[in-house]
Amino acid sequence: MAFKSDIEIAREARKKPIMEIGSKLGIPSEHLLPYGHDKAKVGQEFIRSLEGKPDGKLILVTAINPTPAGEGKTTTTVGLGDGLNRIGKKAVICIREASLGPNFGMKGGAAGGGMAQVVPMEEMNLHFTGDFHAITAAHNLLSCMIDNHIYWGNELDIDERRIAWRRVMDMNDRALRDAVISLGGVSNGFPRQTGFDITVASEVMAILCLSKDLEDLQKRLGDIIVAYTREKKPVYCRDIKADGAMTVLLKDAMQPNLVQTLENNPAFVHGGPFANIAHGCNSVIATRTALKLGEYVVTEAGFGADLGAEKFFDIKCRKAGLKPSAAVIVATVRAMKMNGGVAKADLGAENVDAVKKGCPNLGRHIANVKGFGVPVVVAINHFYSDTDAEVAAVKAYVAEQGAEAILCKHWAQGSAGIEDLAKKVVELAEGGKSNFAPLYPDDMGLFAKIETIAKRIYHAGEVIADKSVRDQLKAWEAAGYGNLPVCMAKTQYSFSTDPNLRGAPEGHTIPVREVRLSAGAGFVVAICGEIMTMPGLPRVPAAETIRLNEAGQVEGLF
Repeated sequence: MAFKSDIEIAREARKKPIMEIGSKLGIPSEHLLPYGHDKAKVGQEFIRSLEGKPDGKLILVTAINPTPAGEGKTTTTVGLGDGLNRIGKKAVICIREASLGPNFGMKGGAAGGGMAQVVPMEEMNLHFTGDFHAITAAHNLLSCMIDNHIYWGNELDIDERRIAWRRVMDMNDRALRDAVISLGGVSNGFPRQTGFDITVASEVMAILCLSKDLEDLQKRLGDIIVAYTREKKPVYCRDIKADGAMTVLLKDAMQPNLVQTLENNPAFVHGGPFANIAHGCNSVIATRTALKLGEYVVTEAGFGADLGAEKFFDIKCRKAGLKPSAAVIVATVRAMKMNGGVAKADLGAENVDAVKKGCPNLGRHIANVKGFGVPVVVAINHFYSDTDAEVAAVKAYVAEQGAEAILCKHWAQGSAGIEDLAKKVVELAEGGKSNFAPLYPDDMGLFAKIETIAKRIYHAGEVIADKSVRDQLKAWEAAGYGNLPVCMAKTQYSFSTDPNLRGAPEGHTIPVREVRLSAGAGFVVAICGEIMTMPGLPRVPAAETIRLNEAGQVEGLF
């Protein structure tokens, strides 16, 4: 059976002028800053004018732990938004922007798939409206100003051994993970060891995605701890006097980007922090704007529910005062078989026993999301190789967990293939069953918060950490940061810190090897296991096949 690629489908899209998409949401054209004919930024003045209007209903799309088989979470998010519009609801989609690094590495694209895509697909996966470049520039401006301050006398008495601020770039470059800078003599400054992270791991990215407006953005930027003095006192971004210039660089990046789906429904695509090393959600300003403009807002959180959904609930919803009405957990028959021990090469053959064996991973996520007081429905993202018996096995298992699983064919059929899910989401959201609450209170100790997540979400037996880690957490509590939420950084592939341990393991150990204070973003990062803040490219990166064809069109982005 021959299928068109995602990029071929996107290329055939009959896009409407972005001003027309804005008018569907009641956004006057003078409040849209167009980037070409098919994308635009929404002005801050218009966003401020929405204050006081009632919110629509917020729907989270999350998933099981990702597998090489692919789950299609973004595709389902886009499809559900189209499906809700199809059944007469005014729905808006909110997703993250794509990072260049993964696109040229393993991922190849992040705009949905098949007949459930956001367009313009090529621009979204490449430079888009330049937001990530602005974040990179703002972050590195601060880096430059720190080294410049030291060069010109170090009035703040910064201890060069305790500079916490690295540099970033939006590319997977393992050679830059650790570097020595300022070599070459006195005129180049003072040599020191540092390195690069990927832009989506930058605290500036997290800050932009959690700020409510430009004033809040500058305050949060000023709160960034960049280094410590020889007396171990924190040095803030505002001490370096970089917060104002950084805000100027981020002024346009702070405005949400409006685009459309293949079915010409509105979508906000804004921000993109990683979900395994950051909080993994699109921006608060985009979500809150969408909630004022639509009856329903469909958003997603990165990777599986153990990472993305937990952070969405415990960080984004807590900080922004959001109350989700329902959650969709995306699963596939193929992924159930992989969790049941089937190799990727053998996924095409029917194997009901493997499906049943792999379902506990899905069951754990259902229970976890319900634990936040949010009603759940499972979306079975359909693949052509799925058999009726395999789908029935998933549905039966989910029913045993007190939820419903609905087969969705949005990849092939667009909104027509996901109507049943859309109707179920409306039933859950309008049934008033949501009683959302975060997992832990603000006043719980930082290490206790880490333990709570590890034991209740990951079902770990214990959390281990060196005395230095525990002492650092206590010091931050003493400094007034104890009320912050915790952002867990671990592998996305497992409930444990072992990426090869699939299913629903219990009683494992979660090692916390490092903690970092993101004072501007407003959370403490707990790094568990081996997590890279600067990924590398795979043996055969997607970049090898991305090119321009004879017609000048992009090829290779899926």
